Amino acid sequence: MKLTMCCPTLFGLEGIVADELRFGGKLSAVRAENGRVIFEGDENTLAWANLNLRCAERVLIRLGAFPARSFDELFEGVRALPWEQFIPEDGAFPVKGHSLDSALHSIPDCQKIVKKAVVERLHAAYGLSWFAETGARYQIQFAIMHDMAEIYLDTSGAGLHKRGYRANANAAPLRETLAAAMVKLARWRGREPLLDPFCGSGTIAIEAALLAQRRAPGLLRTFDAEKWPCIGAAVWQQARESALDLADGSARFDIVGSDIDPQCVQLSIENARKAGVSGTVFFGCADAAKRDYSGQGVLFANPPYGERLLDVQTAEKLYAAFGRAVGDSPKRQYILSSDAMFERCYGKKADKRRKLYNGMLKCDLYMYFKHSPRPSAKGS
Repeated sequence: MKLTMCCPTLFGLEGIVADELRFGGKLSAVRAENGRVIFEGDENTLAWANLNLRCAERVLIRLGAFPARSFDELFEGVRALPWEQFIPEDGAFPVKGHSLDSALHSIPDCQKIVKKAVVERLHAAYGLSWFAETGARYQIQFAIMHDMAEIYLDTSGAGLHKRGYRANANAAPLRETLAAAMVKLARWRGREPLLDPFCGSGTIAIEAALLAQRRAPGLLRTFDAEKWPCIGAAVWQQARESALDLADGSARFDIVGSDIDPQCVQLSIENARKAGVSGTVFFGCADAAKRDYSGQGVLFANPPYGERLLDVQTAEKLYAAFGRAVGDSPKRQYILSSDAMFERCYGKKADKRRKLYNGMLKCDLYMYFKHSPRPSAKGS
């Protein structure tokens, strides 16, 4: 089955996801756009993407695109799509979506029209006047932008950032897909020590361990399309077996996380256990402003922004104290912050910055990899 698929991404991660598809998925027809990556493949590609992509948010099947300047155009465009190829007689097909800068701006009305059009198409295919929708879920999504509609089926269910190991989190969790992207941007593969002095719920350290052990991030969870007859159980079984064959769960790496909050440390330990990486990730209580940073390796940090934890002034004082503690450390440093004053507080200008989003919160990843004398932090 030839499919056009789309992976929505956090802004700033499009290129990383495109590379995952090209190099990990061995795909050539890959196109990165703002907030998403479009690619071609079949049902095997679909299963591989859900199980293996570390930095994508979902895997959607793109069924079609057409002008939708009126409800009639939306209805006819949706009805023309081959819904019976995917949705069986008992399938549940809820509808959600969004509209931007378009004549059709009422989301509830658009949902009703899309639903009605799908029902009419399935009625013609199956001869049924009523659909109980008691079977597997086929989540329909629409996106209308500048009077052009795109229609999708969501194959993932819960977002791909929900790996299955983090049932609980601290007050300001870092999304797993973003944590994995930070590790990829640093090109860390386990050959040097890794330290996260603001571990929170342990996400960066756990994602790093999964990557180093070549463990597919989706192995601990299920996906909506696993229940779809049009894909087939054998496809998913083969994809999972292939992922397991690549993994090396016995490999050990020097990965350490710490936090000043004992509850965060305990939460991180529990999450690492659920993720199956407790043998190579170690957590303990420590004040980030008083740690020893003299050794070689890589430092990752997602310190409080002053958005959900602490206030801005307290957060900036913490950055200054943290910067003094790190000093002229030989460690490469990758620090995520939404505070525009971060570099000034930390006491050193980053060698490179990259704009990223933690959910809807705009951040910068401050990258330090050229070792030069650090001036004393200001504002301390």
